[in-house]
Amino acid sequence: MTDADAIVLAGGRATRMGGVDKPAIVVGGRSMLDAALTAVAACARTVVVGPHRPELAPEVRQAQEIPAGSGPVAAIAAGLRSLEECDFPAGLVVVLAADMPFLTTAAIDDLLRHAATSDADAVFAADESGRPQYLVGVWRRGALLAGLNQLDSVMNQPMKALVPVDTLMVPLPGVADCDTPDDVRRARAHAAPLTLDEARTVVRHNLSRLPVRQAALPAARGGVLAAPLTAAEALPRFDVSAMDGYAASGDGPWQLRHDVGFAGGQRPVGLLPGEAVRIATGAHVPEGTTTVVRDEFVAAGADGVLRRIPDTPIRDDVRRRGEDWQPGDVVAPAGTPVSAALLSVAAAAEVTTAAVRGPVRARIVMTGDEIRSEGPLHTGQTRDSIGPVLPDLLAWCGIHASDRVHLRDTPNGFDEVLAAAADCDLLVVVGATGGGAADQLRDALDRTAARILVHRLRMRPGGSTVIAETSSNTTVLGLPGNPFAAVATLLALAPAIVDGHTGRLPARPTLGPLRNAAEISGPAPRLVPARAHPDGGWHGDLHIRTAHLAGLLNRDGLVIVPPDAPDGTQVEFLPLPS
Repeated sequence: MTDADAIVLAGGRATRMGGVDKPAIVVGGRSMLDAALTAVAACARTVVVGPHRPELAPEVRQAQEIPAGSGPVAAIAAGLRSLEECDFPAGLVVVLAADMPFLTTAAIDDLLRHAATSDADAVFAADESGRPQYLVGVWRRGALLAGLNQLDSVMNQPMKALVPVDTLMVPLPGVADCDTPDDVRRARAHAAPLTLDEARTVVRHNLSRLPVRQAALPAARGGVLAAPLTAAEALPRFDVSAMDGYAASGDGPWQLRHDVGFAGGQRPVGLLPGEAVRIATGAHVPEGTTTVVRDEFVAAGADGVLRRIPDTPIRDDVRRRGEDWQPGDVVAPAGTPVSAALLSVAAAAEVTTAAVRGPVRARIVMTGDEIRSEGPLHTGQTRDSIGPVLPDLLAWCGIHASDRVHLRDTPNGFDEVLAAAADCDLLVVVGATGGGAADQLRDALDRTAARILVHRLRMRPGGSTVIAETSSNTTVLGLPGNPFAAVATLLALAPAIVDGHTGRLPARPTLGPLRNAAEISGPAPRLVPARAHPDGGWHGDLHIRTAHLAGLLNRDGLVIVPPDAPDGTQVEFLPLPS
């Protein structure tokens, strides 16, 4: 931890971007605010100035300039006041605007080194053109405080009114800011494609949550608990026999009574010391029971006396009231899918309704003039071989496909589809994600000011994949038009989209050795079909014909092959729906 504090400016009106929350814009797999916080992570204390953000870590202080949107100087003043409340504020203060997606920790460290070795009151970054960036700098705390105090007012002041005479400029890479939509587009175009793990993390943490609803649990299959599920009743509700045997009082031998306790039947009358009664599994044990002895451990003599068989274990086969859970105990945490197992647990806990999110509702959009789903094919047309199976694949991932439409290659077709997307949670678009003349999805997303979360994937196949969120909080998953690429990428990403929308706890990945990894792997990660290997793990397919799904026949699933992987590398396995 360095001897510096940090003020991150994350407010402002962003008038040139239509008033959007600029620090929340995702570029290269993370928001610009996250990029700024990562760059100053080594500082002793950090204060974020702007609207309250509940997602920030508790150790990050938050402040707001008054009135909101009154300029960077007012925001710096609010941040400095927050830092002055701390014990032993640092001598140096990093001031950083949260609109530079490629700023690095190394760049901030470079500024801090110059500040520590010079006498300047402030050290600022200069961009590639030599222009000073006054919102990327390191100040001496005294100089910053003096500069603020000499102003009659901090409201709506330009930064130049605060800049001291004694300054130092340091050329730094990555200090280009994003002030306009074109700036954001250029930044995204230069951002490196995301790995699959990065893309999953982005969508899990940046998608808008679906609204919470109170639902009868049997009707909420496919949803996810939005709050912990607590038991309304104890389990067991009373002391019951765990085995067929005898309820007994005392250590034995016991005088055997003639009545019998059945599950769901009348409870036998209480036992006196030295008595036993026949009892079935699940029956309510009578008062006075000290143990249940299972059938195979005892024998009844002709004299009506029940005795333990020598050398049998001494066990107590009574399930005591509440030993599984008590009323009010959490039986399933928030984020648990409403599955058959959860419905069973809820029934046992006497819970009939719960707060849930989801299920995620999807519309499938097949694109391209050449695609035909029904009727005879005409010249230049091809059969839609994946549209009919996508609902089943989505259901496997926990998504309900409400309908499927075909979009022809028209200039404004996607604008209409995106405008009508508010009635679903997810648009699954197959095709039109590349850079060809007919690939219109990305331009349409830009026109609607959609929030781009994943620009491209570092994955073969699937590199042209795009994930965005519209202003109506509908997620757009743009998949390659190639059938195998579309299906493989869908199976790899769709579960993370469900996690992001519903708060579902991510499933544990299935891992194992890929026996022939060396002959499959290359410079980029790959998704390939695989079969179970007799000795454990998987054997992947070396060659794939991607224009159809024949490569998935008689395969157990897909494996994600890391770059340049040797044989036996642990890989993630994605099972195929049966």
